Amino acid sequence: MTPALSVLSAGLLTTVQDKGRFGYQHLGIPVSGALDMVSLSAANLLVGNGADTAALEIAYQGPTLAVEADSVRLACAGASTPIDILPGGDAARARRLHMFTSARLERGDQIRIGALSGGAVLYLAAEGGFDLPVVLGSRSTLLRAGIGGLDGRALAAGDRVRLCRSRATTVGEVMLAALDLSPPPFFRIILGPQDDYFTAEALGRLTAESYWVTPASDRMGMRLTGARLAHSKGYNIISDAIAPGTVQVPGNGLPIVLLADRQTTGGYPKIATVISADLAALGRLTPGQQVRFQRVDIEAAEAACRTQAAFIASLSQKIVPAAEPASVDETALQRANLVSGMIDALAGEA
Repeated sequence: MTPALSVLSAGLLTTVQDKGRFGYQHLGIPVSGALDMVSLSAANLLVGNGADTAALEIAYQGPTLAVEADSVRLACAGASTPIDILPGGDAARARRLHMFTSARLERGDQIRIGALSGGAVLYLAAEGGFDLPVVLGSRSTLLRAGIGGLDGRALAAGDRVRLCRSRATTVGEVMLAALDLSPPPFFRIILGPQDDYFTAEALGRLTAESYWVTPASDRMGMRLTGARLAHSKGYNIISDAIAPGTVQVPGNGLPIVLLADRQTTGGYPKIATVISADLAALGRLTPGQQVRFQRVDIEAAEAACRTQAAFIASLSQKIVPAAEPASVDETALQRANLVSGMIDALAGEA
């Protein structure tokens, strides 16, 4: 049988994502790809993959997966969540897998990922990657177009996600030193390209006021609520190109930050663009979290991009051997006297 991870329960939104598909926006095809490229890179490095290998992007509530291969090495990186490995599917023998740590699972084992906290997404990488078709240069799932990933859709119970390897390599497990994924106090922006479509008051409000992520957000765009931004020339323009992180403002005056599955063109004025170095942190935000913007110039944005690229490249140097799980001698434990005395709760004080 082809090696695979079998989906016992799919979670809320689990899709296959890599760095995205580039070079097709002129045909109306979005880039897609991971919301959080930093966590994707970390998960892949922990299992020995290239940083942009396709992995499972898990949003809000995780799946339960069963191993249908001789063995597989897995690792998770991203938002906090309980991750349990069930040997042979036996919940009574479950052991906890720490975030940013690799683990080898055998045939019949299960991995159960709970509800996420402190972030919207995490990534599950498998050593060797997933054996799925490349569509226009990427395995990323684009839900609205129904392409990439597994049949262009989110995973569902009963699916089998094929693995490239039937057996994990015989290497020791590793872990990644502390990785700070907390949101920054400000998300940096560059004004424009249509900042002239907004009043001076609106431009001031954008960086002076706080906004909050709404539940209407998705992989296409993050809808924000807060101070409304007034247009000075109306809220329609001739449609032009959409960049990652574009802050588009429709007629209601509430900004929408466009993310991985963004459309390729849009007809609302774009007041600003979140710099590329801050997009991973933005993609981790959950409904209700605060967003504040800080204006920077192009030179600062380029410097931040270089810094982030260097940081991702340095992650491989922060990977260290994982501590061996503590073993328990059950025979010795059963022979030991673990109770030194007895107490009568009904007896009075001496």
